[in-house]
Amino acid sequence: MYLKTIYNLEWRNGSARTGDIAKILKITPGSVTNTLEVLEGKGLVVREPYKGVNLTDEGRKLALSVFRRHRLAERLLVDLLGLGWAESHEEACRLEHSISDQVASSIQKRLDNPKTCPHGNPIPDERGSMGPMKADALSALENGENAVVSMVPDESTEVLRYLATLGMMPGAKIRVEEKAPFKGPMLVKVGENSYPISLDVASGIFVTREK
Repeated sequence: MYLKTIYNLEWRNGSARTGDIAKILKITPGSVTNTLEVLEGKGLVVREPYKGVNLTDEGRKLALSVFRRHRLAERLLVDLLGLGWAESHEEACRLEHSISDQVASSIQKRLDNPKTCPHGNPIPDERGSMGPMKADALSALENGENAVVSMVPDESTEVLRYLATLGMMPGAKIRVEEKAPFKGPMLVKVGENSYPISLDVASGIFVTREK
């Protein structure tokens, strides 16, 4: 979970800060610091004072391997077993540690080589390569902008369940109707309905702008 979280924060911010890791994983900053010391000792991360944490090449390779198993497990649970869009994440967290590379490849072939997980996040290939995640955070959009939901990298079950009730899933067309100043909520239209979305939630939803 640490390596996956750091990878996502690197992609979004350039590096991962202890406070952000603690917030996402819902643990204390002190616990994060202790674990980062262990990961640094194993050569998986590099810490720089006042800058944050970054994965080493070995840490990034391991993170992508976990992402691959996790996201293929999600596809298996949703596409073949009919599990819910939100519930698949927690179940996949349990499965990702017991799926071998051979089983992951078999799942991929059985599912006709899916490119993304149910939440829109790209699935690394067998070599650990993953295409660039080109998208903008919903929170970066301004009033009147139209977009299509691309992915939800921070797969909190509570957030996923909430977004599902709004229909704000990959492929959904949205429009920013109002963006309140001073970090206020956004009013986002999904289909025929409009919903207030906090900036905190909007920052974890990634979209492709429509021209």
